[in-house]
Amino acid sequence: MAQKLIQTQTQQQVQQQRLSQQQMLQVKLLEMPLAELEQNISAELDDNPALEEKRDDDPLDTMPSSEDDTYDDSVSSDDDSFEEKSEREEREEALDNALEDLGSDDEMPEPTHGSSQANPDADYEETVWGDTTSFYDKLKEQMGETELTDQQQQIMEYLIGSLDGDGLLRKSLDDICDELAIYHGIDVPVKEIEKVLKILQTFDPAGIGARSLQECLLLQIARRPDSKLKRLMKEVISNHFDDFIKKHWDKIAQSMNLTPEQSNIIHEEIKKLNPKPGAALGETEGRSLQQITPDFIVDTDDDGNVSFTLNNGRIPDLRISPSFTEMVDTYRTNKQNMNRKEKEALLYAKEKVDKAQGYIEAVRQRRHTLYVTMKAIINWQKKFFQNGDEADLKPMILKDIAEKTGLDISTISRVSNMKYAQTRWGTFPLRFFFTDGYVTKDGEEMSTRKIKLALKDLIDHEDKHKPLSDDVLAQEMKKKGFPIARRTVAKYREQLGLPVARLRRS
Repeated sequence: MAQKLIQTQTQQQVQQQRLSQQQMLQVKLLEMPLAELEQNISAELDDNPALEEKRDDDPLDTMPSSEDDTYDDSVSSDDDSFEEKSEREEREEALDNALEDLGSDDEMPEPTHGSSQANPDADYEETVWGDTTSFYDKLKEQMGETELTDQQQQIMEYLIGSLDGDGLLRKSLDDICDELAIYHGIDVPVKEIEKVLKILQTFDPAGIGARSLQECLLLQIARRPDSKLKRLMKEVISNHFDDFIKKHWDKIAQSMNLTPEQSNIIHEEIKKLNPKPGAALGETEGRSLQQITPDFIVDTDDDGNVSFTLNNGRIPDLRISPSFTEMVDTYRTNKQNMNRKEKEALLYAKEKVDKAQGYIEAVRQRRHTLYVTMKAIINWQKKFFQNGDEADLKPMILKDIAEKTGLDISTISRVSNMKYAQTRWGTFPLRFFFTDGYVTKDGEEMSTRKIKLALKDLIDHEDKHKPLSDDVLAQEMKKKGFPIARRTVAKYREQLGLPVARLRRS
């Protein structure tokens, strides 16, 4: 029997939840870090004539500073300073960290950062004030000063966009070749892309566009004036890189017939090289690299009392323009006696006033949400804020703070994204304070970050001639009070970027 396809139309009532325009505005402002919010408010002031800044001599205060701007569990402190290091010290430390964390390959690992007062393995970044011109724009400026064909300009722009935050190119040229062909319709051989990459590598700062740490250092050495020291530095990085990353300077000196004095001079000169050349352009992923404005200033006094304030930056107090308010009042009282043009003008004024009121409320709501979220985080992780020890961070997930504040998990996620807290121990992204928990067989919950710190400490202090296997590490961790399985040891070791025992042998 033949079957027929019959098309029918039915009516169905479905209940859907949609965000109102005001809710969408609140979500949008909540996601913004402080610097972006300042720009947004400035743009809104320009766009809406009914919205204006409150003057200091004006008694009208449509948007007062919230009492919740300051949180104090007992005594407030004025200590909100932080340390900054010289450029050379930063470069030397960055190079040392890169070499210490380098595994069996020569790719730069994801760096970890911290101030001199905190654990050096803390995953956060210090605040740096400087030029806010983007990494991308500065390289584009140099591209504009270079003679390139139209096709080369397109390739160059794509290469610049493919650079990692530290200025290195970790995509293979084959992948870039495929992406250019698929997404941009640019069908060129890999050799042409490599030719453009070589041009990019001539841009400032030296080392930009390198595909590995080794190439990055060689590019910087190549720009030095010709000398014996330059040739020796190049030989170390070109021919003895494996020994170099393991810091086996005795082997290098023996292979190159160097005196101890010569070896020390070469070592000191190489330490001046920058493993993250993007840092010189003011926008990379490591410490002293990003332009960060903290959203929270957290103070801890010598007695362990913790307080915090919201950083309002250059955000002005906002109010509704009195002239627009008068126009709206006039419309409400005399609309029956107005002609069409007068009504249109006053309806326009009412629309702008309503929009301004909604915007002021959204900014106020953002401030309140940030306050209650940070207060809950400090209460949960109070021990860390008192002593700055990363091992004291308790297991905490978004759901925990959502339950404490009564806010939705998605709201907590938006607050913690791209927001920073300046503390006595350094400046941290809010995500830093969230850490998963590991539940032992006995039901005890431990912070995974605390376990990783203990594991890293074990590996750092092992006998490098006889490094510990994952089985032995599991046994040693159990003795330290961390009863985790061997496979868990292997997983955490990989997350820390630490190689297996045979690759850690020196």
